Amino acid sequence: MGSIDRYIFRTTLASFALVLVSLTGVIWITQALRGIDLMTSQGQTILTFLGITSLVVPALVLIISPIALMIAISHTLNKLATDSEIIVMNAAGFSPFRLFYPFFYATCVVAALVAFIAAYLAPDGMRRIKQWDAEITADVLTNILQPGRFAQLDKNLTIRIRERQPGGILAGIFIDDRRDPNERVSIVAEHGEVVKNENGSFLVLKDGNLQRFEAGKRDPALVAFGRYGFDMSKFGNQGRDVTLGIRERYLWELFSPSEDDPVYNQIPGQFRSALHDSLLAPIYPFAFAVLTFAFLGAPRTTRQSRNFSIGSSILAVFGLRMAGFACSVMAVKSPAPVLVQYAMVFGAIGVGLWMIVGGIVVEPPPGLLEAINRSNARIARLFGRPATA
Repeated sequence: MGSIDRYIFRTTLASFALVLVSLTGVIWITQALRGIDLMTSQGQTILTFLGITSLVVPALVLIISPIALMIAISHTLNKLATDSEIIVMNAAGFSPFRLFYPFFYATCVVAALVAFIAAYLAPDGMRRIKQWDAEITADVLTNILQPGRFAQLDKNLTIRIRERQPGGILAGIFIDDRRDPNERVSIVAEHGEVVKNENGSFLVLKDGNLQRFEAGKRDPALVAFGRYGFDMSKFGNQGRDVTLGIRERYLWELFSPSEDDPVYNQIPGQFRSALHDSLLAPIYPFAFAVLTFAFLGAPRTTRQSRNFSIGSSILAVFGLRMAGFACSVMAVKSPAPVLVQYAMVFGAIGVGLWMIVGGIVVEPPPGLLEAINRSNARIARLFGRPATA
C-alpha cells in the first residue's frame, strides 16, 4: 500500500469511525430513554440501566456500519474532488479502478467488523439482555409488587406497598403472613428496601410494628421495631429459565439448529431469514462501497456538479437496502426471496464494478438539465424584475 493509498485509507476509516459513533450514539440515546423505567418504576441502579441499554449497541452498529461507510466514502471522494486530487491522480496514471483500492481495503475492515458482530457479538448482547431482563422480571419486588395492589405471593401470604421512591425505596408496606397454621403475623412498616447477599433476598423493613396472633391466645403480641428482615429468597429465584428467540442465536446455531428445538420447529422460516441476513451482513458494505464509488469516483472538474451523482448514489444504496429488508421479510414464508436478495446484492456489486472499470461518469440527462435551466431562468426573471413606480 503506497502513501496515497494509506492517506485515503486513513481518511476513510477516520470518517467512518466518526460517523458510526455519532449515529450510534444518537440512536442509542433514543433507545435508552425507553428503558428509563428500570430506574424509576422498578428501582434499579444506574449501572443496571446503563448495562442493559449498552448491550443493544452491537445490534445498532450492525445496521449502521454500511451506512456509515457509504457516508465516509462519499465524504472522502468529495474532499478529493474539491481539492482536485482525483483529477491530478487520474492525470498521473491512476485509473478509477486503481483509485478504488484503498476504499476496498477500508471496506474489508468494516466487513470483518460487521461479520464478527453479526455472527457473535450482536446475538450475545441480545442474549444477555434477555437473561438480565428475566432476572429483573423474576424478582417479585419488581414484577408482582405494584403500588396500591394486594399481591398474593403464596397461598397464605399477601403483601401491599403504597408507592415506590427513588433509589429502590418502598413506602407504606403491609404484610399478612398466614403460612404457619399456629400463628398469623401482620406487619406494617413505613419504609423498606431489598437486600441481596449470599444468604438470599431479604425485604428489610424500617420503622414499623409487628402483630403476632398465636392460636389459643386471645390477645396478639405487638412488637415495634426499627429494622426487621423478611426473607424473600423463595420468591426471588423464580422464572430464571429463558427461551432464546431468533435474534439471540449465534450464526452457527442458525446454520445447524437442533431438530428438537421447539422454536425452530415452530418458526423454521424465521431461522432461514435470520441465517441469510447474517451471511449477507458483511456483503452489504462491499455493495455500498462499490455503488458509492461508481457514482462519485470518476474524475470531474470543479465546475462539474456532483449533486446529481450524490443523489443517485443515495437512491441506489437506499433502494438496495430496502429491497433487502423486503426480501428478508418474504423469506420467512418462502426460500425464493433469499435467492433474489443474493442476486440483487451481487448484481449491484457487478454493475458498480463495471461502471468503475469503464470510467462511466454519471451525469443528469440533457433534457433534465434544460428543464432545470428553464426553471431557474423563470425564477430569476420573477424575482429579478424591476419594481414598477
